[in-house]
This record gives sequence, structure tokens and C-alpha cells, in this order.
Amino acid sequence: MRHDSRLSRMLHVMIHMGHHDGAMTSDMIACMLNANPVVIRRTMAGLREQGYVRSEKGHGGGWTLSKPLEELTLLDIYRAVGEPSVFAVGPAYDMPGCLIERAVNATLKDVFAEAEQLLLTRFAGVTLAEIAKDFPPGSLVDGPRCD
Repeated sequence: MRHDSRLSRMLHVMIHMGHHDGAMTSDMIACMLNANPVVIRRTMAGLREQGYVRSEKGHGGGWTLSKPLEELTLLDIYRAVGEPSVFAVGPAYDMPGCLIERAVNATLKDVFAEAEQLLLTRFAGVTLAEIAKDFPPGSLVDGPRCD
């Protein structure tokens, strides 16, 4: 099963943005992530709607952070990328009339909800600056050369 990597990828991008002088174009970000610039623009638009990044059109334009890394949490970015499922497992609905299946599903739903709440609480307590603390400005490579 393929994992949803939107959160990880956008955290990666935003930390680079926090250490990059000037704007980063969708093409630059796409090259860094080996992705399509259209997909990058769509994802970044969600971050822009939440006020975490801004964009400028034209020569010298691109994406920049609207807030410092210290003010952005894992939870902020998780929500901005659409709150992808945090679990690869879930209930089965093969036999809806089976009392055992219903009991199993009810228990799993409760356990998953509790675990998800703990995870989201932890996400809220971690800033992007904490992730980036070991990378002083100027120490990061902006990804592969795509020119």
C-alpha cells in the first residue's frame, strides 16, 4: 500500500522555503520533489488559502512563507494538505449483518479515534522551526539542479 506523502513533502518544502533567500518557483519545488509543477501549484494553493504561504506572479515571483517557521506546526500543515488518513488499517465491511464484525469495527473506530487525537495533539506541539533547528540558514542545499 502506498503511503500518502503530502504532509512530509510539504514540510520538506516549507523548511527549504524558510531557509531560502527569495521566492521558490513551482518548477523549483517540483524539481526538488521530482513532481509535476501543476501538482505543486495545487498543493501550495491549499497552503496559501490557510495563510501559510503567498505567491507572486511574474519575473522573480514564486512562493514564499507568510509566517515564520516558529509559527507553523505539523498540525497546521496536516490540515492544509487535506488531513490525509494517518492509518493504513481500518474496519472491514464484508459482512454487515455479523455481530462480531460490528463489534470489531466499533472497537477499532474507538481505538483509532483515540490514537488519532493523541497524534493530532502531538502535531500541534511541534513547530517547523523545531524540525529545522539543526539546519542553520545557508546550510541547506535547495535540491537537485534541474536546469
